[in-house]
Parts: sequence; structure tokens; C-alpha cells
Amino acid sequence: MMFRTIHITETDSTNRYLRELGGDDDVCVYADFQTAGRGCGTNRWESERGQNLLFSLRLHPVGVKASEQYIISVAASVAIARALIYYGVKEVSIKWPNDIYAGDRKICGILIENRLSGNTISESIVGVGLNVNQTHFVSDAPNPVSMRQLTGQETALESLLGEILTLFTLDQPDELRQTYRQLLYRRTGLYPYSDAGGRFEAELAGVEDDGHLVLHDTAGRERRYAFKEVSFLNE
Repeated sequence: MMFRTIHITETDSTNRYLRELGGDDDVCVYADFQTAGRGCGTNRWESERGQNLLFSLRLHPVGVKASEQYIISVAASVAIARALIYYGVKEVSIKWPNDIYAGDRKICGILIENRLSGNTISESIVGVGLNVNQTHFVSDAPNPVSMRQLTGQETALESLLGEILTLFTLDQPDELRQTYRQLLYRRTGLYPYSDAGGRFEAELAGVEDDGHLVLHDTAGRERRYAFKEVSFLNE
């Protein structure tokens, strides 16, 4: 997949920038700084100016049904995870649905906005905040970490972005899903979770093609969740 790239010094949000940008081509816009970068829900994404990768992709997936739109999240998270592994980051995993972790610390967040036309996706905007060279975090985010903190080395942002764009593909979706599942955070063992009924322990059984998380609890029951219906708890 080929993206035209646009570099801007500052914007409120690269996702918003792409929503308002005309044209029908596939585009990547990356910014040195975002004044209103978003995380999930109402969360803000902390990023020191010029130290991290803040970018959004606008793409037009062909033939991806609305019911299968989770493949875009899979493709984005797998591409970033693979790039981090290539750059020497250890213990890279994907925390469902699409946060990227190194060990038990969050290194990247992804925010996806899809536009539908009938029962297919006409356009997708994938927003990414990846901690690269920042070494000090001041927000109340519980567990941020950067590539530089982990590897001790500074990384060239444009080179890293180029690697991610090269790895981003929607081809061979079955292989993408397999790789995604192999990279899942807490993919083996019992861990604590919480849902509307309270705390419980379970092991990860998998992620369905539509994005639902499936857990098996200690009572032998299968639990199936959509996004925001279950929380990962620390030990």
C-alpha cells in the first residue's frame, strides 16, 4: 500500500486534519506536535514536541465489509509491532484491541475512524501516537514508555515511519489475524480482569474476526466482550 506523505509542524489532531483534507488518495500526515491529540475516549495523548511519531493514515480499503472492519485495527497494530521488533524493542505485544505494549508498559496507541458506504468501508483514518525519543512523561497515564527508554538509543522518526508504512498491508488477512493473535498481550496464563459483574480471573481464548475478545474464566465459562466491556487489571 502506497501513501502520499505530508509533514506539518503543528496541528490540533492529525485525524481531524485528514478528515478535512480533500482528495481520494491514500495519505499519511505526520506532525511534530499535536495540541489536542486524542487517546481513547476523552483521554489525551502526551507527546513532547518533535520527539515522537504522531501520524494518521487515510486509506480506502477495497471490499472490506463493515462486519470485518476490525482487520484494519489488526493490520495497523501488526505493522507497528513488527517495526518495533525490527528496531530492537523487546517483549512487544498487542493489548486488545490495539494498544502496543513493551512488557507491561504502553508504547503506542491507535485510534481508528471508519466511514461506511452501505455494508462496506469507504474510508478509514488510522491515528497513531508512538513514543519514540521522549524520556520523561508528566501526565497521569499509568504506564507510558518510549523506544529510547527501552533501547537507550535515539531513533530517526522519518525512518521509523517509513518502516511502518512499508509493513502496513491489508493483503493476506488470515495471516495478519494469525500474527495478531500470536502477539497478543497476556496470550498465555491466568490474569485478572474486571467487567460489569466485578473482578475475575481468566485466560485469553482468542479474538474473533469481528474484534470480540474471548476469555475462559476459572469456572470454565466462556466470556465474550466488545470494546470497553472488560478491563485488564494489574496483578
